[in-house]
Amino acid sequence: MEEECFSMTNPKVEAFFSRSKQWKEEFEKLRSIALSCEELTEDFKWMHPCYTFEGKNVVLIHGFKEYCALLFHKGALLQDPQGILIQQTENVQAARQIRFTNVQEIAELEPFIKEYIQQAIEVEKAGLSVDFKESKEFTIPEELQLKFDENPDLKTAFQDLTPGRQRAYVLYFSQAKQPKTRLSRVEKYTQHILEGKGLNDK
Repeated sequence: MEEECFSMTNPKVEAFFSRSKQWKEEFEKLRSIALSCEELTEDFKWMHPCYTFEGKNVVLIHGFKEYCALLFHKGALLQDPQGILIQQTENVQAARQIRFTNVQEIAELEPFIKEYIQQAIEVEKAGLSVDFKESKEFTIPEELQLKFDENPDLKTAFQDLTPGRQRAYVLYFSQAKQPKTRLSRVEKYTQHILEGKGLNDK
């Protein structure tokens, strides 16, 4: 079974790692840990390696200037006995990170990382979901809701945006009078939302 897991690598992820300069060694170590969890499938979403269980997002590898991290999509539901899960900002409701600055940190935490990944898999097996706090300040336009229904990843990415970014999108989409124009605006910015970007982010 483990051999099968390691054979399920994704060409897009291979390309991502070949392009990586900063955190290259750390990314490879995190990838090997994720792939050692036999029930996960390697995918490529939001321009990063993402590991899924039966199509559900479990954990994602990403890097920043100061650190690289594992992002647990439903990290708010995980037990954190080691106290290593980080909420990026107070407005992030579901996702949690484990951050690293070198390979040694990853190696030392490897047993715990695997435990947390297994927890995240169990969350998906149980069908658990984060109880998002709905904003009362705006109403999701029908065209955006339809896209959410078609693409659950888009809904998750939108909910992970800060309330200010959510509000900016909703106001921009809703300002169009014609349904066709509203739909066109939603489609234009779908990839932006999936990448965690705000309306005016490059």
